[in-house]
Amino acid sequence: MGKGKNKTTEDKGSKFRGSNGHKSKQHHFRKGRSEGGVQHKGEKANSFPVKLAMWDFDHCDPKKCSGKKLERLGLIRNMRVGQKFSGIVVSPNGKGVVCPDDRELVETNGCAVVECSWARIEEIPFSRIGGKHERLLPYLVAANPVNYGRPWKLNCVEAIAACLAIVGHMEWAEALLDNFSWGRTFLDINRELLGVYASCTDSESVQVAQKKWLEQIEEEAKHRKERAPDEDLWMLGNVNRKKHADDQESDEDSDEDTESTNDSEEVQYDNLGNVISGGKIEVESEDSDEDDESDTSETENEVPIHETANNRDIDSDISKISKNIQHLSA
Repeated sequence: MGKGKNKTTEDKGSKFRGSNGHKSKQHHFRKGRSEGGVQHKGEKANSFPVKLAMWDFDHCDPKKCSGKKLERLGLIRNMRVGQKFSGIVVSPNGKGVVCPDDRELVETNGCAVVECSWARIEEIPFSRIGGKHERLLPYLVAANPVNYGRPWKLNCVEAIAACLAIVGHMEWAEALLDNFSWGRTFLDINRELLGVYASCTDSESVQVAQKKWLEQIEEEAKHRKERAPDEDLWMLGNVNRKKHADDQESDEDSDEDTESTNDSEEVQYDNLGNVISGGKIEVESEDSDEDDESDTSETENEVPIHETANNRDIDSDISKISKNIQHLSA
């Protein structure tokens, strides 16, 4: 009997079979998943300088989900419900806010987020996820296509990038957001505010900076409302670009005024060298010694030019003008 023929079907490869009858390792590799759920088949290995993790509850469209894209790129690990994370966990269930004091913890143990829909936040079992270092994010404005321009409504990658930037690793935040076409927009919108938070020390100072920023925003909004009480706010345009647009319009108006001034200053002459101004020929008077004669000459020297002047006999016009000059000189 040949080698191995005595083995039963159950004995063959039994060490690779799980309780469900599947060959566990081969099954995961065939599906493109490692046992830890870190990397998919054909994707590059996780080369990010810090550990990233998430709890994905499949609330989002897989094509639009930033967390799933990071997972496909091998940049983040998907954790199971019941697993805890030892690094910073950005979560709505956090007590304090992310601050520069969290830098060492992020560098050592990484950062994790909850990947879920803001509309279904009440469904999340926060007691079974998270960790010892759960944090809230301070005030920031979203730039993702779903919640663009809305404060607080950050998605997965924006939340991680914000955490990295606040603890002093802006280069890591930029590298992570470069995987998204809109990623740098998030940093552009919030760059000044992220710099303010990064210059703080602890959670309390970040909250103070946040409060001051929100008060400033409220004051600016009140001021704009007082300046234009009867104007439609939508007609005011983008406030961020309004000053630049106004400067351009003022420059254009200035150019138009200069051109119109130059046009108005352009002098025209007739065949005799007389100045034509406002559709009339002005003839300079000679030897006007008295004021009365000067006033009379100014009145008589203006010869109207009608719209049909081009059809007149030029010699006749010249003759009339010459007679007027002789009459005034006499």
